[in-house]
Amino acid sequence: MAEHIAPDEVTEHGLPRHLVGFWLKLVTALALAFSTFQLVIAAYAPLSSLVTRSFHVGFLLAITLLLYPRAVEHAKNPRKNTWVPWYDVLLAALALCLALYHWVYQADLIQRSGDPSRIDITVGTIFVVLVFEATRRVMGWALPVMCAVFLAYGLWGQYLPNFLAHRGYDYAQIIDTLFLSTEGIFGVPTFVSATYIFLFILFGAFLEHAGMIRLFNAVALGLVGHTQGGPAKVAVISSGLMGTISGSGVANVLTVGQFTIPLMMRYGYSPVFAGAVEATASMGGQIMPPVMGAVAFIMAETLNVPYSEIVKAAIIPALLYYFTAFWMVHLEAGAKGLRGIPKDELPNPWRALKENWHLVLPLAALVGMLFHGFTPMFAGMMGLSLTAILILGAGLAARISGTAFRYVFWISIGLAASLFLKWGIDAVLVVIAALVSVSVFVKGGRHTLHLLKMSLVDGAKQALPVGLACAVVGVIVGILSLTGAASTFAAWIMAAGEKSLFLSLLLTMIICIVLGTGIPTIPNYIITAAIAAPALAKLGVPLIISHMFTFYFGIMADLTPPVALAALAASSIAKASHDAIGWKATQIAIVGFVVPYMAVYEPSLMLQGEWTVFTVTIAVAKAVLAVMLWASAVTGFWKIAMTWPERITAIVAACLLVAYFPWSDEIGIALAVALTARHWARARRKTQQ
Repeated sequence: MAEHIAPDEVTEHGLPRHLVGFWLKLVTALALAFSTFQLVIAAYAPLSSLVTRSFHVGFLLAITLLLYPRAVEHAKNPRKNTWVPWYDVLLAALALCLALYHWVYQADLIQRSGDPSRIDITVGTIFVVLVFEATRRVMGWALPVMCAVFLAYGLWGQYLPNFLAHRGYDYAQIIDTLFLSTEGIFGVPTFVSATYIFLFILFGAFLEHAGMIRLFNAVALGLVGHTQGGPAKVAVISSGLMGTISGSGVANVLTVGQFTIPLMMRYGYSPVFAGAVEATASMGGQIMPPVMGAVAFIMAETLNVPYSEIVKAAIIPALLYYFTAFWMVHLEAGAKGLRGIPKDELPNPWRALKENWHLVLPLAALVGMLFHGFTPMFAGMMGLSLTAILILGAGLAARISGTAFRYVFWISIGLAASLFLKWGIDAVLVVIAALVSVSVFVKGGRHTLHLLKMSLVDGAKQALPVGLACAVVGVIVGILSLTGAASTFAAWIMAAGEKSLFLSLLLTMIICIVLGTGIPTIPNYIITAAIAAPALAKLGVPLIISHMFTFYFGIMADLTPPVALAALAASSIAKASHDAIGWKATQIAIVGFVVPYMAVYEPSLMLQGEWTVFTVTIAVAKAVLAVMLWASAVTGFWKIAMTWPERITAIVAACLLVAYFPWSDEIGIALAVALTARHWARARRKTQQ
């Protein structure tokens, strides 16, 4: 939640004001209006697509300009961070007014499409400037500067050398593309942000307020807290589960990490390793279905494929990623002799599930509906509706006898699910309205209603960095589309691929990581998907895998120094060097660097191409063996401490299992078998001594 993220240097975005009094009420009211607007759009779609996108960006701009000061120093100043200066109020009001432009002049804009008037150009210019300024306040300079470079290319690119130059476009054409069409600021990323992404962010906020983090922590503690390296395994499981609903690595670190990092340090893990484990596990939320850092929805819309196809491709690599983290912490604990938490200090996971298992219902319903072909919009509304009913029901549970509550609760759930599926959102709203009415008149029920209100408010605030990133990166996409520059970049990658596909993959990986050092995952994916993914597809890489390849390395950039946003977030809690945390996290998350390459050469790993159960099993087995060998070599421990020859052999065997040339698998497996036999024999002799 935006107000609670204090250290600006460790977050994806800037430091918000700590508003009080009238100003807090104003921002709260605006956030409520934003969430309400998005729910109405999701339920009824009363406005045209372009108008919806315009309103969505207008709300993002207004809330940002009120909540975030123009300079971080102002947010740190107690005398300046509790109120909003007049110029920010004016800019916020201007953003809301300009967002109405597409609605008020909708018919006129259609009639003069492609021939913008002077007022169109003026309004568009101001709106684009506001998008840049709001993004700068939330996310810093890197992304706006990169977008400004592309904007300058669109304006003056005709003066560049021939291999980079375009034919030239006047200012009116640029603004027409960026503001009046669906190719620029209001492009596909903003459309997805205004529909699917906002719903799923809101869904995560509702579940968080309902107590899902406490449930995840209790289950993880109870299941693995007592085992070797239990505290670190709790971090992996809890952060992974939370990642399925939040999709934000940095947010996971700053929420789950507040509990898991001190827990790991208390039981013997170094601050660097504790921070690295949490950063690695939290970033995995962006590749773990169903939310996947919101990129899954953009990818599905871009590729025009069912959302379930994206999830299908992501599931095995995501499980491999978390298996790697789990195995690494297990070996680290063995190497340092770290034990688990005493069982008498741990919660009972089954009791926690028994008492709170109803919290899993919305997530289960969401995943089930997505896999059964329902649209993300419909599934998201169903999940949100069930969560709202759960929050209301939990509030009533404390004030109504157990038996009576159970009848009311389950009747409400059953009615909501059946009515939603048969008659749509109207019927569910009746059920929710009835529960709200009861809560108003039941003692203490207003607290539950306040919880619902804050879920809506926090969901709107959490959508700011994602929505603004989608909007401002539309500048790059629009300029690439207008000038055809994407084809030029793609040609370079294809030229490299004619000599070596691996060289093209390596070039794409470098682009993704370099971009990711300054910008978040979503704009990173959008840019590289526009430039590199089509080129990889033309080189024979399956389309979904080419997009997944760029997506994965955009995520890995958040773990890779020098910036390493997730490591920065973890360092604020662990009180350790973020560079050291970043490099350690890179070791732990090595599968995130390897699996994309493996999937290109062996598409069955992402369930693409002509795959069978046998080919998938073989691919997964090779990946698991390579991961285990790599982890043992990095930590220097397996059954006992490994010798340097054993560590080198393990690295060579792991590389051979990943590489693709004749007999590489056979040689890698032979080395692994020989290494295992020698190491286990040595471990047995040491035990017998």
